[in-house]
Amino acid sequence: MKYRNLGNSGLKVSEIGLGSWLTYGKAVGNETALECIHKAYELGINFFDTANAYEGGKAEEVLGEALKDYHRSSYVVATKVFFPMGDGPNDRGLSRKHIFEQCDASLKRLGVEYIDLYQCHRFDPEVPVEETLYALDDLVRQGKILYAGVSEWSADQIENAIEVGRANQLRPLISNQPIYNMLERYIEQEVLPVCTENGIGQIVFSPLAQGVLTGKYKPNGEKPAGSRAANDSVNGVINSYFRNDVLQSVQQLNELAGELGMTLSQLSLAWILRHPGISSAIIGASRPQQIVENVQAVNIELDDAVVGKIDDILDKVKEFAPLR
Repeated sequence: MKYRNLGNSGLKVSEIGLGSWLTYGKAVGNETALECIHKAYELGINFFDTANAYEGGKAEEVLGEALKDYHRSSYVVATKVFFPMGDGPNDRGLSRKHIFEQCDASLKRLGVEYIDLYQCHRFDPEVPVEETLYALDDLVRQGKILYAGVSEWSADQIENAIEVGRANQLRPLISNQPIYNMLERYIEQEVLPVCTENGIGQIVFSPLAQGVLTGKYKPNGEKPAGSRAANDSVNGVINSYFRNDVLQSVQQLNELAGELGMTLSQLSLAWILRHPGISSAIIGASRPQQIVENVQAVNIELDDAVVGKIDDILDKVKEFAPLR
């Protein structure tokens, strides 16, 4: 495994991280989830990402149960706050009240004394950004979190938060967690430049486009039984990838990966990690073997000729705009 600093901070995270969205506490049984987390740790992954809203806290509980076997200093745990955790008017968003209450709840579910990275899961237009940033800064002062970041904020929202933080001498945000893969590249236009300029690292999710960039889904084909796309309870966003032109391009990428002696998953992850603004790519896994395959991407370097071939293939679907 290889490690990178998370933005301009001194925190080092594995280039491949393990996430729990749509998997642990839901589609993947607890025993298998524990096997995956243990395998990830064994392979050198030290960055584990979750959120309070993933299955109402169950994903945090599963992750905490798995990580209790290891020394606390040896791993980095990240979780998030924003989405509803109850029916009350204050059970959601980025108010000081909700942030404080949910931080305490996440600490209990994870079974840890502090959270390494606490992230604002989305932007909250109903709360002054000053209130949110002061709450995060106070949590750092209290020792409940070490660093703060955001997820899926726009470039303007991130830039404004940076300015407000500096004006009030608050600890800076160190990370942004956006979706980023070969098919979804919106962050390249504004988010990446703003973050790179201000020392904010990207920890990207869905680097394999929810499994589409493994090559298992064929144009004009049936969705494989047991796959995420075939599961009606989790296939909302993934269905937006199921256009024949998209899947045909994915098959061309799969052929290119084969010519290079690697899997499409490895090619897709190496393509992401070639960018210096990326600190970590968060994979999901329902089987330990998937993690074994994916971590090999950290040792793959793509030359300009290969990147050019990838761009030529992707140019055919450059207008692709998935549901988000």
